[in-house]
Amino acid sequence: MRQDGVTLTELLVVISIIGILAVALGFSYRGWMGSYRIETTTKQLYSDLMEARTRAMTRNTMHFVTLATRSYQIFEDTDGDNEPGAGDTAIQGYANPKAVQYDLSWTGDIGFDTRGYAWDFTSDPPVAAAISVPLSFTSSYAAPDYDCVIVDQVRIRMGKMSGGVCGAK
Repeated sequence: MRQDGVTLTELLVVISIIGILAVALGFSYRGWMGSYRIETTTKQLYSDLMEARTRAMTRNTMHFVTLATRSYQIFEDTDGDNEPGAGDTAIQGYANPKAVQYDLSWTGDIGFDTRGYAWDFTSDPPVAAAISVPLSFTSSYAAPDYDCVIVDQVRIRMGKMSGGVCGAK
């Protein structure tokens, strides 16, 4: 006698396996999306810092990046005083502060001079930049490749936080 079809037991086993895989993949996807968002924010900040540096060199004027907890803005030194302040003009595309999804652990002003050197304007007088800008996040699923930006006087790099220190990758 020939029997076509599947038994109820076989059907339940297949549905159980599919359910277990769906749950496992759901957690994996959630962690991947968290990492992706953190890396995207880090790469965007890095790109905008590089743009400010490049603009300072090509336009032969000082440029400033003002970092707040959840946003940043880029200014051109149009008043010529080589200090961030009210007389400076926000560059096109940055007229409003650019929001970031995660907290920036370092806030203040970074300046780029006409040679592309970075300066830390949080101290008076400004000093050569040696700034680490980590992103604060609390996701236990996320393990991004990049989660901080390092601004040295002559170089900007992306990095990964490890033991409270941002190490260049």
